[in-house]
Amino acid sequence: MTRSELIERLADENPHLFQRDAERIVNTIFQEIIEAMARGDRVELRGFGAFSVKRRDARSGRNPRTGEAVEVEQKHVPFFKTGKLLHDRLNGRA
Repeated sequence: MTRSELIERLADENPHLFQRDAERIVNTIFQEIIEAMARGDRVELRGFGAFSVKRRDARSGRNPRTGEAVEVEQKHVPFFKTGKLLHDRLNGRA
């Protein structure tokens, strides 16, 4: 599902909302998640999952084209862990 499909579905299921209001709601939720993660906070949506940021240490890597060794800098990467409800639903247990 894309962002625009999510907005469309939200607007369809809530006829009292205009399309622009549904778009503002979705964009606000995503923006708040992004800002929280940028601060290093964890975002938990019960039953769905938790978004967090993990740190990857600097390491030596290889250029796949040349095989030459390259240094990869430390970086932060987004991480998502599914909640129990979502995990069970995906595995046919709910």
